[in-house]
Amino acid sequence: MKFKAVLFDLDGTLVNSLIDIADSINKVLQERNFPTHSYEIINDFIGSGLRNLVTKALPETHKDEATIESTFQAMMATYRENCTNKTSAYDGIMELLYQLKSRNIKLAVLSNKADELTKKIGQSLFPDYFEIVMGLKNETTKKPNPSVAIQISTDLGCLPEEVLYVGDSGIDMQTAKNANMYALGVLWGYRPKEELLAEGAQSIINHPLELIELL
Repeated sequence: MKFKAVLFDLDGTLVNSLIDIADSINKVLQERNFPTHSYEIINDFIGSGLRNLVTKALPETHKDEATIESTFQAMMATYRENCTNKTSAYDGIMELLYQLKSRNIKLAVLSNKADELTKKIGQSLFPDYFEIVMGLKNETTKKPNPSVAIQISTDLGCLPEEVLYVGDSGIDMQTAKNANMYALGVLWGYRPKEELLAEGAQSIINHPLELIELL
């Protein structure tokens, strides 16, 4: 199969951002005298955007809209200042991106993380690789809604079926399927193999450089 572009998820796919996300939400929860959570628990909250993460992190007795909104705004402010403290590319990612660029493969990022934060992390860690870096601008277009993924393929000058979609979650596999892109699941991120396969992964890889074989 001939792929002209690779579209990556961000958290759990390109970067390990768990510690910065967890430290930020726990700081906000602690300031409000709410219980905090372990890294393992917060790991399960990641993937559907920060508002959803905040909702899941709040106690069941404090999930009213006003508390969710105020906590979300505090989380955004805290995480904005700390989103690149300990976040780093997974082993093998930089070499993968270099090899893809050398093959003239077009590269883009699509995340359910807020657009400003997605761009900040992208610019900090990958300033020279991606033609498009896109985060969440509108809840209605959140993955697995395929609309933004399809728009990215158009902007890259590719048909959706010419795009290899790479992600670590069931939501990513659903997005790829909905967009008619090839769904590639990765096992170094936040979700298990069983979830990826159940949601439509067409291939699974254990290390970034295994992606080259699909080209």
